[in-house]
Amino acid sequence: QVQLVESGGGLVQAGASLRLSCAASGRAFNSYTMGWFRQAPGKEREFVAGIRWSSGTTGYSDSVKGRFTISRDNARNRVYLQMNSLKPEDTAVYYCAADQWGWAVSATRYDFWGQGTQVTVSA
Repeated sequence: QVQLVESGGGLVQAGASLRLSCAASGRAFNSYTMGWFRQAPGKEREFVAGIRWSSGTTGYSDSVKGRFTISRDNARNRVYLQMNSLKPEDTAVYYCAADQWGWAVSATRYDFWGQGTQVTVSA
């Protein structure tokens, strides 16, 4: 049974940094793409960043490129999202997700989801 558990959210001021962590368990994720998504109130869930577990290839949405960095720790089975220069518009619930079939930015392609962690950025 796949489990994804996020942590690291919180309330910060604009310009601050946070690091989100996703603990993945239940199977080997070598062939998976791991993604971070976010959903703000009244908005659709949107892709933030993704990483191919085997190769470490990454991709980002234009809104976070240059500010956020996704990484993974193979030994600990964890995926991280380092968020720098946070803006109020980054406020959302952030979700970790796993796609077993390949690279994707659409939420519908992802098979497994965590429960989410709230990130709030004040002006």
